[in-house]
This record gives sequence, C-alpha cells and structure tokens, in this order.
Amino acid sequence: MKRLRIFIVSDSIGETGELVARAAISQYQNGSSISIKRFPQIDTFEHLQEIAVLAKEQRAMILYTLVKREMRDFIKKECSLHSLHCIDLLGPTMNALERELDEQPIEEPGLVRKLDDDYFKKIEAIEFAVKYDDGRDPRGLLTADIVLIGVSRTSKTPLSQYLANKRFKVANVPLVPEVEPPEELFLIDPAKCFGLIISPEKLNSIRRERLIALGLSDDANYAKLERINSEIRHFERIVERIGCHVIDVTNRAVEETANLIINQIQQN
Repeated sequence: MKRLRIFIVSDSIGETGELVARAAISQYQNGSSISIKRFPQIDTFEHLQEIAVLAKEQRAMILYTLVKREMRDFIKKECSLHSLHCIDLLGPTMNALERELDEQPIEEPGLVRKLDDDYFKKIEAIEFAVKYDDGRDPRGLLTADIVLIGVSRTSKTPLSQYLANKRFKVANVPLVPEVEPPEELFLIDPAKCFGLIISPEKLNSIRRERLIALGLSDDANYAKLERINSEIRHFERIVERIGCHVIDVTNRAVEETANLIINQIQQN
C-alpha cells in the first residue's frame, strides 16, 4: 500500500488546512495510509525553507494556508525548486475576492479565529439573557455584565436581547410591590445596574394594548393608573436602595437605551 504524507503549513493554527485535507482523504479507500502533520504559526521564510527540505526528505505533499502573498509566493518557489507537489488553499480565493471587491486584503493571520471567538461570545451572551430573563434565577445577577430592573412592560427583555447581541451578559428583574426583590440584587455593583422608568400615561397605554392583544379587558387592575403609580413608587424605593443609574425609556427606542447603557458601562 502506498503511503503518503501531507504537511499542513499555516501562519495561524492550521485547522482549516487540516479540515480540507481530511475531507479529501475521506473519499479514498486507502486514506488510512495518509499521515498529516501540521506546521502552525509559520511567519518567516527560513521556516518555509526548512519545511520544504523536510518535505523533500519525507516525500510529502504540502498544503498551505498563508494569508500573506509574499509567503505564498515563497513557498510556491521552494516547492518548485524541490519538485514538491504543493496546493495553495487560500490564495486563489483571496485573489478572486481582491479582484471582485477591488480591495487589498489585510493579510493578518488568525482573523477568522478572532471572528469565531466573537461569534461564540455573542451566542453565550444570548443564552445567558434567555436563562436569566424576568428574574428566573437570581444567581445570574452576580455574574451578569449588566442588570436591568423595572416594572412590567418597560422593554427589559428586548433590551436584554439587544445588549446580548453586543456581547453583554444581561440579567433582568421585574419589580412588583407584592414580591420582595432577590437578595442578590443588593449585592451587585450598582454601576452595572440600570433602572428603567417610564411615564405612567405611556405605561397605561402599553399595558392596555397588551391586555387587548391577550383577549382580555383593558380595564384590568394591571393597566390602571393607580396600580401603575404604586408600582413606580415601589421601583423608586428599590432604585434608591441600590443606588443605580435610572434611564427614562418613555420615548426611547431600544437601540437608543442600549447605547446609553453601553456608554455608561464603558465610562465606568
């Protein structure tokens, strides 16, 4: 059985090259006879020369993912010099994109990894916001980046999700006069807590619409101004006890409120 070696040469970790190689190998019955060796973080011409010499000694094929054009050109010449079979996995696609976009590539190794990390941070933040929405588990207050408090229908949940998409872990707690707030709420840093206030008239309108949407009467106690004012007074007592920042969301879009919170967090 013929044995084959494949060298994966990369200026990052070489994961992309190895995935491509293994995907190709899986299509061959004799694929088990192929060995793969990674050469990650290659950033000098000297390293490329050494790899080419080693590949010649071991009769290896070279697959490379190098973002810098000069590095790609160099390894191609070295492979030609040593009569090595080499495949540029990244260059042709980058060249095509360069022509289509009429833009020079950044040529910074590892950017795709940074993008992946950013994506997973966003997913983690979104899952956190769902898990600790509406005061479901007060333990989340202690590990959250941002804590939102407010009476019902002050956009705590959509605001939490919007901030989660900005990679912030957000927990929110509804404040109801009949229910004592969780103890954890008074243990957190007040700088990361934001109280959301809204005018009684606006809240009355929002709650009445909500009741109608649910097929209920819009004159329920939940939407009455007397009840709303009672909830707001309770909210103000809790906010004073915590010492947190308060934002009036009466005529603000979620995005605008989120930007105010982000700016405040960054200043802190």
